[in-house]
Amino acid sequence: MIVSVHRLAVLTALCALGATLAACGTAPGPGAAPAPHAPRPARASSAPPAPPAPSRPPTLAPGPAGLTPVFAHASRTAGRTVALTFDADMTAGQGPRAAAGEHFDNPGLIRALRTLKVPSTVFMTGRWAEQYPDQARALGHDPLFEVANHSYSHYAFTADCYGLPTVPEDRMRADVERAYTAFRAAGITDAMPYFRFPGGCYDQRALRAVSGTGVTAVQWDVVSGDAFATDADAVARQVLDGVRPGSVVVMHCTRSAAPTTERVVRSVVPELRRRGYRFVKVSELIGTAGARR
Repeated sequence: MIVSVHRLAVLTALCALGATLAACGTAPGPGAAPAPHAPRPARASSAPPAPPAPSRPPTLAPGPAGLTPVFAHASRTAGRTVALTFDADMTAGQGPRAAAGEHFDNPGLIRALRTLKVPSTVFMTGRWAEQYPDQARALGHDPLFEVANHSYSHYAFTADCYGLPTVPEDRMRADVERAYTAFRAAGITDAMPYFRFPGGCYDQRALRAVSGTGVTAVQWDVVSGDAFATDADAVARQVLDGVRPGSVVVMHCTRSAAPTTERVVRSVVPELRRRGYRFVKVSELIGTAGARR
């Protein structure tokens, strides 16, 4: 009897302990309250949180009848911002000239922009990207710059455009898309959905032809006059006289065709900053102009 009492005491103690730990194997008797259970901690997920979806570059809504929209400058009342843009021109037929030593690139200009910390937009032809893939890739991976489309061939999309050869209407869209293909081959993975017509020449037919590519056509309101210029001071004065809040300045990124551009940039950038201007990429200007995303 002493042993039985002893065993009963042990069992009672074990069950009390088990109830405390919510692990007692004895089932509750009739009418007994169930043993309390400690709340289980939430299981931590081993998967990392999903990264935020990348935002798409701003573009303008299509024009009437779905025509490609055209952007020339931002609002004059949205602050003292200005976008310097550089056309990296090279036509489809200029390979032999490059092979003979003609320079269609301008590393000194790019160094100046980096030294001065000027965000810029480079409108690049596909042929230029093929000729200078390392430079094209470096521009495409540098957050100071954005690369946009200047056609593959740099042939005109209208007749009588500064003597340029012309692209047939049924090949216009393909010429734009071929440039993007050349960018990807050079290692540019996020070229912007902006297109500058060679020579700035376009008409309703051209706007309709490239509308299926989803680009915004980007023109300018300040002509620098650097193409084939030899007087850097005159070009700088023209830029400084023309810039207004929201302006887009067109310049060139080719040593052979625009040999003064680096000197012009080194002159106008400090002066425009002194006047209170902030340099931005084209995408920022479009983003303030009623853009869609």
